[in-house]
Amino acid sequence: MYQYKTKGTCSSEIDVDLEGDTVKSVRIIGGCNGNGKGICALVEGMKADEAIRRLKGIKCGFKSTSCPDQLAIALLQAKEQQAHK
Repeated sequence: MYQYKTKGTCSSEIDVDLEGDTVKSVRIIGGCNGNGKGICALVEGMKADEAIRRLKGIKCGFKSTSCPDQLAIALLQAKEQQAHK
């Protein structure tokens, strides 16, 4: 399980569990509960690279990031951590 502290969003943390190159589970702590659960449900079972491609760069209102964008960053970092094991 990789824990990522979010930056610039209402959520405070994203927990990511990868199984190989596939997203096994995601949990977004804080933020919009329904949206967070929806995002998690959509990416579970998806290849991490595909989730990153779809989510990276999404903005929330006038913010420079969003929970989906932060999830893309969390997935990138989780992949890096997994590669160094």
